[in-house]
Amino acid sequence: MVSWDIDPAAVERNYRQVRRDNEQGILPLVLDLANPSPGLGWANEERQSVADRSNADVVLALALVHHLAIGRNVPLERISSYFAQLAPQLIIEFVPKDDPMVRTLLATREDVFEDYTTDGFRAAFGTCWDIAEEAPVGGTPRTLFRMTQRR
Repeated sequence: MVSWDIDPAAVERNYRQVRRDNEQGILPLVLDLANPSPGLGWANEERQSVADRSNADVVLALALVHHLAIGRNVPLERISSYFAQLAPQLIIEFVPKDDPMVRTLLATREDVFEDYTTDGFRAAFGTCWDIAEEAPVGGTPRTLFRMTQRR
């Protein structure tokens, strides 16, 4: 399993936990998902891109979508299609605008994200995914989704 985060301190904590637990099956990496590693080397073929190297069964994306959609201006449809390149199953958390973290992201910018709603999220992800389960995250306005890739 590969775990990614843009925050080097979070990856370091993950790495230390993996080492402490003597876990052999987890590789923590620093990765900016809004700017993932491309193919490199001669003709961009010596080392494949992150997506091309992926053979995951499941993508787990918790507390991520709002950072990509609002913090980095990546449309929900593009997030959906990128995750579909990585794995056939998806567990993802949608963090709505009334969540304190999203309010923080929007505090210093104009809210031009009219489709960033739970229904907008369902519609955008519905192009690549079927929703298998949906559940509220207790004590928060967040929703957890389990999805399977459309074929």
